[in-house]
Amino acid sequence: MEASKMKKIFIVTGEASGDKLASSVISNLNKLNSNIEYLSVGGENLKKLGIKSIYDLKEITYLGFTNVIFNILKIKKKINETVEAIENFQPDILFTVDSPDFTLRVAERVKKNNPNIKTIHYVAPQVWVWREGRVKKIKKFIDHILLLFNFEKTYFDKEDMSNEFVGHPLLDNKDDKAIDINQVIGKNKALISVFPGSRKSEIEVLTPILLESIKLLNESNKDITYVFHSTKEYSSSIQTHISKSELINCEVISDDKIKSHILRKSIFAIAKSGTVSLEISNFKIPSIILYKMNFINFLIVKMLVKTKFANIINIAAKKEIIPELLQGECNPKNIFSKTIYFLDNPERMEEQIRETQLILKSLKSANSSAYQAGLSLNKFL
Repeated sequence: MEASKMKKIFIVTGEASGDKLASSVISNLNKLNSNIEYLSVGGENLKKLGIKSIYDLKEITYLGFTNVIFNILKIKKKINETVEAIENFQPDILFTVDSPDFTLRVAERVKKNNPNIKTIHYVAPQVWVWREGRVKKIKKFIDHILLLFNFEKTYFDKEDMSNEFVGHPLLDNKDDKAIDINQVIGKNKALISVFPGSRKSEIEVLTPILLESIKLLNESNKDITYVFHSTKEYSSSIQTHISKSELINCEVISDDKIKSHILRKSIFAIAKSGTVSLEISNFKIPSIILYKMNFINFLIVKMLVKTKFANIINIAAKKEIIPELLQGECNPKNIFSKTIYFLDNPERMEEQIRETQLILKSLKSANSSAYQAGLSLNKFL
């Protein structure tokens, strides 16, 4: 078939996690339809599929409210550059993924300039947390939205906006090959997985607090290895913190396949609030959740957020199943006491696992999230 008759999709992501999500969807779409030409604002994962990015994704990865404010002119320039590239490419579909502050601004401009381009967005903004009124605005320029959580449908159905529940990728069933983690971690050691965050600001705030709590925990039990789950980018930074603490029962893991197996073998997890909590719960690991941010960001969030809880499991359950230690409560003493409480009371760990499994059941879709999203894109071509 001639290239001119090929369908075209332009993919817009805003950070590494969106690039990863997009690549999974496109991998599935390519199995359904090989007659598609792509261009993107993407990263390494889309690049591996042979999809060119019009610039380096890092140029727009500004995270946190204050950083967005300080970089607003640069972001506007990148929006203009992206919109121009999309208009020149003339795609059949504009596929935007997560990062709504960037991707939806691009989609709005593109739809205004060319209403014929189908706009599909994957990972809805968290309208159930704050700014529910955004749905009315989004409906004007997004033709179809793909939802990770079933309870989100209520918000989009209310405004008669085309939507589809595809499930959360972290809850997909994965058949991982067995890995001997004894090569990484010493034999016969109980493991606790520690998640200090994926952003530099989070890691710098939480890692020292976590290490101090581990010192307290070591006074009760020295036969536990604490494994910090990190990205390759920040593993050396976490290792530096560990070296300074002089703790000898802490490790850092950045390989995704090994991280998954470490988590499966863990007796408990201490994690920064975020979607990783779904993965932890999916592996039936009891946990506690932490979060601490700078005071200005905290004030902004407190004014805007309407949910009682920070953790998605607790939000879906409408009660605290997984303990949350936020802001002032996120300190070494509290982390120590909550962790010890669970370790000393196995029945409480079993109770948490039972309750999380009931919630997860309501959050899962029939097929994998990426497959469902790929099917949806194909229907619009």
